[in-house]
Amino acid sequence: MRQGLDQTAVVKTAALLAERDGYESVTLASVAKELGIKTPSLYNHVKGLKGLRKDLACYAIEQLAHRLTLSAVGRSGDEAILSVGFSYIQFVRDHPGLYEATFRAPDLSDPDIMRKGDQIVQLLIVILNYYPLADTDRIHAVRALRSLVHGFAMIEMNRGFNLSVDNEETIQFMLKTFINGLPKQL
Repeated sequence: MRQGLDQTAVVKTAALLAERDGYESVTLASVAKELGIKTPSLYNHVKGLKGLRKDLACYAIEQLAHRLTLSAVGRSGDEAILSVGFSYIQFVRDHPGLYEATFRAPDLSDPDIMRKGDQIVQLLIVILNYYPLADTDRIHAVRALRSLVHGFAMIEMNRGFNLSVDNEETIQFMLKTFINGLPKQL
């Protein structure tokens, strides 16, 4: 076993490969090669390919949650939604391979992955507490916002927007339309 090698180093190497070569490039063999070790040595740190991809998903979700939290600090209401929405899409632009890991994990219902994902949900709930929404409607709003930014980011990542209209303006329009559909404080 290489000295200094631990689970964190293995996962960060997997993240580097996902970023550089795409999510599908993350295999036990590719991570081992990148680390300069033999593939069986990885089993000291991860539970096979499934475990590696689970750990990568947890890491990726943590990174996304951190970015979104930073973008929300000091903001509330409409300003927070705009900031978090733009930040989400920018994360996907900056880290497409890492982002893909957030929804390509072997088991999205894994408790660890769900716990990490709940950080994002809870952040959005806190932001949406600004608006007078019933609890169920707040969850609908969280889902709607996540669907908007995920959908836009995925279409953009796959080069699906080929019209001569600025994407930043579309994001602004999309998020403001979402905000306009929320009930206003009395």
